[in-house]
Amino acid sequence: MYGLINVGFGNVIIGDRVIAIVNPESAPLKRLKEVAKEEGKLIDATYGRKTRAIVITDSNHIILSAIQPETIASRFMQAFTDIEELLKEIRDAGRSLAE
Repeated sequence: MYGLINVGFGNVIIGDRVIAIVNPESAPLKRLKEVAKEEGKLIDATYGRKTRAIVITDSNHIILSAIQPETIASRFMQAFTDIEELLKEIRDAGRSLAE
Protein backbone atom coordinates (compact mmCIF):
# COMPACT_ATOMS: atom_id res chain seq x y z
CA MET A 1 0.00 0.00 0.00
CA TYR A 2 2.58 2.51 -1.15
CA GLY A 3 0.92 4.24 -4.08
CA LEU A 4 3.08 5.81 -6.77
CA ILE A 5 6.77 6.41 -6.08
CA ASN A 6 8.85 8.92 -8.03
CA VAL A 7 12.05 7.34 -9.42
CA GLY A 8 13.27 10.53 -11.06
CA PHE A 9 12.50 12.88 -13.94
CA GLY A 10 8.74 12.57 -13.47
CA ASN A 11 8.78 8.79 -13.76
CA VAL A 12 6.73 6.90 -11.19
CA ILE A 13 6.34 3.25 -10.30
CA ILE A 14 3.66 1.38 -8.41
CA GLY A 15 5.17 0.91 -4.97
CA ASP A 16 3.28 -2.27 -4.19
CA ARG A 17 4.98 -4.10 -7.07
CA VAL A 18 8.55 -3.41 -5.91
CA ILE A 19 10.57 -6.26 -4.44
CA ALA A 20 13.96 -4.57 -4.06
CA ILE A 21 15.88 -1.36 -4.64
CA VAL A 22 19.56 -2.13 -5.08
CA ASN A 23 22.88 -0.53 -5.92
CA PRO A 24 23.85 -1.49 -9.51
CA GLU A 25 27.60 -1.89 -9.00
CA SER A 26 27.91 -5.65 -8.47
CA ALA A 27 28.55 -8.09 -11.31
CA PRO A 28 25.39 -10.17 -10.62
CA LEU A 29 23.24 -7.05 -10.93
CA LYS A 30 24.95 -6.09 -14.16
CA ARG A 31 24.13 -9.57 -15.50
CA LEU A 32 20.54 -9.21 -14.25
CA LYS A 33 20.27 -5.96 -16.19
CA GLU A 34 21.55 -7.62 -19.38
CA VAL A 35 19.13 -10.55 -19.03
CA ALA A 36 16.22 -8.15 -18.51
CA LYS A 37 17.27 -6.23 -21.62
CA GLU A 38 17.33 -9.45 -23.68
CA GLU A 39 13.87 -10.43 -22.37
CA GLY A 40 12.39 -6.98 -23.04
CA LYS A 41 11.84 -6.34 -19.33
CA LEU A 42 14.30 -3.49 -18.85
CA ILE A 43 12.91 0.00 -18.27
CA ASP A 44 15.48 2.79 -18.41
CA ALA A 45 14.28 5.83 -16.45
CA THR A 46 17.71 7.46 -16.22
CA TYR A 47 17.32 9.94 -19.11
CA GLY A 48 20.89 9.13 -20.15
CA ARG A 49 22.40 9.72 -16.74
CA LYS A 50 24.39 7.25 -14.67
CA THR A 51 22.36 4.38 -13.21
CA ARG A 52 22.45 4.76 -9.43
CA ALA A 53 19.66 2.34 -8.48
CA ILE A 54 18.02 -0.75 -9.89
CA VAL A 55 14.42 -1.39 -8.92
CA ILE A 56 13.27 -5.01 -9.16
CA THR A 57 9.53 -5.67 -9.45
CA ASP A 58 7.40 -8.73 -8.78
CA SER A 59 6.82 -9.11 -12.54
CA ASN A 60 10.61 -9.45 -13.11
CA HIS A 61 10.84 -6.02 -14.69
CA ILE A 62 14.06 -4.15 -13.98
CA ILE A 63 13.83 -0.36 -13.71
CA LEU A 64 16.97 1.75 -13.91
CA SER A 65 16.98 5.04 -12.01
CA ALA A 66 19.46 7.91 -11.75
CA ILE A 67 18.30 8.47 -8.15
CA GLN A 68 20.23 6.96 -5.20
CA PRO A 69 18.64 3.83 -3.65
CA GLU A 70 18.46 5.61 -0.27
CA THR A 71 16.46 8.47 -1.81
CA ILE A 72 13.97 6.09 -3.41
CA ALA A 73 13.66 4.17 -0.13
CA SER A 74 12.94 7.39 1.77
CA ARG A 75 10.22 8.21 -0.78
CA PHE A 76 8.71 4.79 -0.07
CA MET A 77 8.70 5.51 3.65
CA GLN A 78 7.15 8.94 3.12
CA ALA A 79 4.44 7.48 0.87
CA PHE A 80 3.69 4.81 3.49
CA THR A 81 3.50 7.44 6.25
CA ASP A 82 1.20 9.64 4.14
CA ILE A 83 -1.15 6.73 3.44
CA GLU A 84 -1.20 5.71 7.12
CA GLU A 85 -2.08 9.28 8.15
CA LEU A 86 -4.88 9.41 5.56
CA LEU A 87 -6.29 6.09 6.76
CA LYS A 88 -6.19 7.33 10.36
CA GLU A 89 -8.13 10.45 9.37
CA ILE A 90 -10.72 8.32 7.55
CA ARG A 91 -11.08 6.00 10.56
CA ASP A 92 -11.45 8.96 12.92
CA ALA A 93 -14.07 10.56 10.66
CA GLY A 94 -15.97 7.26 10.54
CA ARG A 95 -15.94 7.03 14.36
CA SER A 96 -17.22 10.57 14.76
CA LEU A 97 -20.05 9.88 12.29
CA ALA A 98 -21.00 6.71 14.20
CA GLU A 99 -21.29 8.61 17.48
